[in-house]
Amino acid sequence: MRGLVGSVLAPAAFATLLALPFPELSPEAHRLAAVLAAVVVLWVTEALPLPVTALLGAAACVMLRIAPAKEVFAPFADPLMFLFIGAFILARGIFLHGLDRRVAYAVLSLPWVGARPSRILLAFGIATALISAWISNTAATAMMFGIGLSILAALRAPGSRVTIDPRYATALMLMTSFAASIGGLATPVGTPPNLIGLGFIRSQLGIDIAFFDWMLIGVPTVVLLFGFLYPYLNTVAPAGVGELPAGADLIRGERAQLGPWTRGQRSVAIAFGTTVALWILPGVVALLAGEGSPLVQGLNRRLPEGVAALLGATLLFVLPGQNGPAITWKEAAQIDWGVVLLYGGGFALGVLSFQTGLAEAMGRGLTGLLPVEGSFGLLVASVVFATTLSETTSNTASANMVVPVVISIARAAGLDPVEPALGATLASSLGFMLPVSTPCNAIVYGSGYIPLGRMIRWGVMLDLAGMVIVVAVVRTLSHLVR
Repeated sequence: MRGLVGSVLAPAAFATLLALPFPELSPEAHRLAAVLAAVVVLWVTEALPLPVTALLGAAACVMLRIAPAKEVFAPFADPLMFLFIGAFILARGIFLHGLDRRVAYAVLSLPWVGARPSRILLAFGIATALISAWISNTAATAMMFGIGLSILAALRAPGSRVTIDPRYATALMLMTSFAASIGGLATPVGTPPNLIGLGFIRSQLGIDIAFFDWMLIGVPTVVLLFGFLYPYLNTVAPAGVGELPAGADLIRGERAQLGPWTRGQRSVAIAFGTTVALWILPGVVALLAGEGSPLVQGLNRRLPEGVAALLGATLLFVLPGQNGPAITWKEAAQIDWGVVLLYGGGFALGVLSFQTGLAEAMGRGLTGLLPVEGSFGLLVASVVFATTLSETTSNTASANMVVPVVISIARAAGLDPVEPALGATLASSLGFMLPVSTPCNAIVYGSGYIPLGRMIRWGVMLDLAGMVIVVAVVRTLSHLVR
């Protein structure tokens, strides 16, 4: 039904905005406003696949002479596109060789975890967040989802002497989704909205936030948000028992079945470790030699994050796997190209909104409508706006829509746009209330262990905590990225 509504509303929104007079806009900005209205409707309703909508919007901009094709499609060759591609190929290698499962079971089988349900929940969440910081949230959720179901199946097996409170099963499934979404905030490659926000900050504000600098904000956000998530779920969803020997036995057994490290896993670990080292090297050198050091500037010019990701991904084709290289092109080509295209299309529309003056006009208009008082008020409004929108549309689409608008609002109000842009970027990943909010939520909702009422109630609390934490972290630490 939502798709049907979108297929009707999108053309209607396009035609309506095209017909209405907007004398304060240039003809190109007027036509772009109509295109953006249709694209937003299609994104929210998902009447078309999100990447298709992004490509359709870019094509419409050329057809309507908003800008030449060369300018419209230039963002598809942005360096961050290659960071996406390299990181996705690395994540694909991690998944193919089971390195993610090895890391997950290594954390879950730590001696301090034992057979206590609260500690299993904690270790399960930590493992999910750590993995999600480096591979896509959806992939991390899908992998940990299977492990969580195995644990619950063993605990609820016929003949088991342990009776588990159903709320604990709900908490373990929601921990899978929520921890994956939270963990993705730690690094620029953890989730697409991070790279989208960084792209707009770099292209529109001239501020290039390095991989290490982002982590100075992302990691504290993850620590604080997870520090709320675990005690909250552990309180509202007790297991009802103090010991879960079956769960501990299952984890130990599953880890034993993994066997010794394979040649492919070692190769992937080398490629991944090399990439991470190259990502954080400029930041480490900057701490030692100073931000203005010629060595730091040379590293930033010659070894940007996209180049480091491509070098690491290339290593997978060189290092040995089980039978041949660690990854083949046929396997690498199975990455999520849809996210890459969605980023390119959304970034193109955002850039055009600045070039045509549409974003500036929207910023002036919204400044008069929103009760924004100073930079702090704008930061709060940006975080609330992005979080609310992420509940009804994808996190990626939310970042594409919100970040350029809040930058324009800040400029129109004469305020520093860095804080609201960072706040909107981080808040675009806060969507915890509904199964449709994120693919992660949809995956775990299909388990049958999650009543919708609990997802909404617990998700609301996490949304509220997330908004407070994002505002506090950005307000306190944003100076570190300037």
